[in-house]
Amino acid sequence: MSNGETALPRLDYARVASYIAARLKQYFEASGRRVGVVGLSGGVDSSVVAYLTTMALGRDMTRLYLMPSSVTPREDMEDAISVVEKLGIPDGNWRIISIDEIVESFEKKLGQMGRVERGNIMARIRMTILYHEAAVNNGLVVGSGDRSEYLSGYFTKHGDGGADVLPIAGLYKTHVRQLAEYLKIPERIWVKPPSPALWPGQTAEEELGVDYTTLDTILYLRFDRKLSGEKIHRVSGIPLETVERVLERVRLTRHKRQLPKRFLIDYEEMGVKRSSG
Repeated sequence: MSNGETALPRLDYARVASYIAARLKQYFEASGRRVGVVGLSGGVDSSVVAYLTTMALGRDMTRLYLMPSSVTPREDMEDAISVVEKLGIPDGNWRIISIDEIVESFEKKLGQMGRVERGNIMARIRMTILYHEAAVNNGLVVGSGDRSEYLSGYFTKHGDGGADVLPIAGLYKTHVRQLAEYLKIPERIWVKPPSPALWPGQTAEEELGVDYTTLDTILYLRFDRKLSGEKIHRVSGIPLETVERVLERVRLTRHKRQLPKRFLIDYEEMGVKRSSG
């Protein structure tokens, strides 16, 4: 497999889009909620989710929230607004909410933060806003995490990882980009380097230490084809060290993909006597 190639098969994106939209509609109907609340960053994942939510619920039942900070790139805001306009979202169904003052209030109470700690606070503030808006609009939060980020743990726990439903969590980033192209999302959105934009110059691939083509190939061969690390190396030609580093990251971030660990108590061991009746 040469550099830049991926082992992932290309999907039938008409079927993918219809399937996800139908499942999303069913999920809302079963929950008794009517409004889909989406945080729109201007990136490919949230743009695809905005399109799919609109397909599922209609533009009148889709609410989009742009939540920039002082480090949000101008082009990201421009791209997010272009999605709002292309989807024809009514004026009352989208808002721009700057989070800078909220972040500063946290920093005043908690003290000076490093960029990672501050970034995590920013992600959690955004999710808090989305849950508030969902609560007052009889809605659910529609998250935008994809399968690449989910398996590699590249999300903030209880931040962008916290949502009521994750419609594209079964799609690798490679597939999300291809779906974006099918949906006719502006090309600038799905070709630009992915970034949470939590600090200046941040890119996902730099933080992960691997490009998405390589990451998706490793994850697909491991979790969908069930190959061992050594076999992934032989099949793909990706250096074994890279394969092992990615799989170790998956292992170390397992706690992000699980419900909180519960310590169960045996009441008899704790001195509660069994009733004779």
